[in-house]
Amino acid sequence: MAGPCSARLQGDVSALATALRALVNNPQFSDVTFVVGREQQKVFAHRCVLACRCQAFRGMLAQVPVGSQDSSSSVPPQGPFILGNVQPEVFLAVIEFLYTNSVTLNSHIVLEVLTSSVEYGLQDLCKLCVKFIKDTLSVEQVCEALQAAVTYGQTDLQQHCLAFIEGCTAAVVRTQGFRELSDVVLARVLRSDRLAVDELDLVQAVREWAHVSSAVLERPVPEVAALPVQELRLPLLAPSELVTLERHNQQDLLIPVESIVAAWRAHAVRKGSGVPSRLCRPRRGTRPRDHHRHLEPHTK
Repeated sequence: MAGPCSARLQGDVSALATALRALVNNPQFSDVTFVVGREQQKVFAHRCVLACRCQAFRGMLAQVPVGSQDSSSSVPPQGPFILGNVQPEVFLAVIEFLYTNSVTLNSHIVLEVLTSSVEYGLQDLCKLCVKFIKDTLSVEQVCEALQAAVTYGQTDLQQHCLAFIEGCTAAVVRTQGFRELSDVVLARVLRSDRLAVDELDLVQAVREWAHVSSAVLERPVPEVAALPVQELRLPLLAPSELVTLERHNQQDLLIPVESIVAAWRAHAVRKGSGVPSRLCRPRRGTRPRDHHRHLEPHTK
């Protein structure tokens, strides 16, 4: 006699997702509450959904109330849990993902949703955020996206942002996002040979960045700019441009004197001797100068 047969059959997945979406921020049957953002907006949720979908929430919801003596008999906390440092729209996007495995994003919140996805250990949500950022990247947002990519170790997004910056560098360096880059990330950008901007314009952009950073960090210009200015390719500038640069440098000491001296030496000996080869290599957007032919051993 044949044994019983078994099979796992799949119903309409979309119907399940629709049903779960109806529970997002729905007070009916909710058993946990969050108070989110400066607006102190209440968000209602269901602990069983949060706990089975996210380890971070599982730990939060399993905490024993303060003052309890018997953890085995304690009722898990009902909340409200105060989350003052996150926008309600961002938190609701996370909740939506936990309930439906999909998320509604826009360019105003996606970087913050990416931050939350990292904080809560939601790798699939992180991937969706990265895809959205790559698909909608703009001149105004690319530097902020690059900063986030570096912060959260998103290598693929870093490369995508750098390629985008290389394609429209002249526009990017005029954005507020460029002025808000960290010194480490700015230095990484400046190492590229493919920046589509002239070196003189790049020096000016770094000078403006340094003054903003100096004001924000309340530190001297030479100190905040120490790392990025090492990537400026001063030997590419013409003598008249170096003269102007020296005059401006007397006011803020942006560039170390030895770097300017090395650039003058490259002109005097008509080669890049004593200067790191990368600093003598024209970028994609570098305007040709007569003396560049003397730097040929270092050019592409």
